[in-house]
Amino acid sequence: MNVGGALIGGGNPVVVQSMTDTDTADIGKTVAQVALLAEAGSEIVRITVNNSAAAAAVPEVRKRLVDSGCNVPLVGDFHFIGHRLLRDHPELAQTLDKFRINPGNVGRGARHDENFSTFIDIAKGLGKPVRIGVNAGSLDPDVMATKMDENSRLAMPLSSELIENRAMVESALSSAEAALDLGLTPNQIIISCKLSRFPQMVAVYRELSEKSDFALHLGLTEAGMGQKGVVATTSALSVLLEQGIGDTIRASLTPEVGGDRAKEVRLCQDILQSVGLRRFRPAVTACPGCGRTTSTLFRELAQDIQTHIDDRLPEWRTRYGGSETLQVAVMGCVVNGPGESRAANIGISLPGAGEEPRAPVFVDGERVKFLSGPNIAGDFIDMVERYVETTYKS
Repeated sequence: MNVGGALIGGGNPVVVQSMTDTDTADIGKTVAQVALLAEAGSEIVRITVNNSAAAAAVPEVRKRLVDSGCNVPLVGDFHFIGHRLLRDHPELAQTLDKFRINPGNVGRGARHDENFSTFIDIAKGLGKPVRIGVNAGSLDPDVMATKMDENSRLAMPLSSELIENRAMVESALSSAEAALDLGLTPNQIIISCKLSRFPQMVAVYRELSEKSDFALHLGLTEAGMGQKGVVATTSALSVLLEQGIGDTIRASLTPEVGGDRAKEVRLCQDILQSVGLRRFRPAVTACPGCGRTTSTLFRELAQDIQTHIDDRLPEWRTRYGGSETLQVAVMGCVVNGPGESRAANIGISLPGAGEEPRAPVFVDGERVKFLSGPNIAGDFIDMVERYVETTYKS
């Protein structure tokens, strides 16, 4: 599936996406946040299209982004009246790279079918891909009611959670089949089934993966705030990605008031990098510290190295292809220091308590020199910079 240049599914790398939280009708704020997310590494950005004002603003949002050099694909997030907004705002439909529809809130009965058909017909006419996104909090009530009735007649009824899982999968797959009947191709359909509860979400996606070949978008509906949101997202996505399930991901974190919206992008990158599916930035290995590492020097150096990498990464990406695979080790004592430093591309083992005040530096597994004195940090950073320049030069 090609979403404005981002390739999803078909063996392509898992794509990172995110979503704005601005009022889309506020063009300036929306453009700024889309650009922020794209600069952080979001390869697709979804924006809310919930009324005519938002629909009318999208073409100008796109224009300003392109004028600024930002060509990230835009996805329209539609609920309740998406069919009407796409029909009444042709330029909106043409501008967006993908449409998202929730089959649980496009109407009931015959009205559901009519509204769904209108939505899919517009996508088909413009050759746009569609995400059919089922959420536990807005599951099609007719599907759920039918499943619950069937369950109540069983001699041994199943749990309500299992029934909800089956209803979500059925809603997603039946909607996808309806979209195929209306003329979309399998390569134009991506499915998501999002819940807030990690074990249930994993079970639903496993079933989806077993029952269909559609591309899958992974994520929790609402991951939450702070550490809870990070842990929940990492747990859920890592389990599925490790099993080869998922073609695109989003971390639905709740940012603190005034917080950094792009944190969700970096979390997705870190997850993909940690499970070995993609590389986005050099990795710094640093020990946690113990009674042997009474000095704070190794922590300060690890922080300085990370800051240096973050500052230099935009230029490194441009000038030194492959530098995102760099592995640096900053260790604090002789126990694991030399071994971890040898395993990295470049590593330093700083002296711990009672050790000789010299720090061996290893490059590609070989000890190349010792550093000592008050400028160990600066000397090592210079060595990292030279390593990047010589190893990854084009």
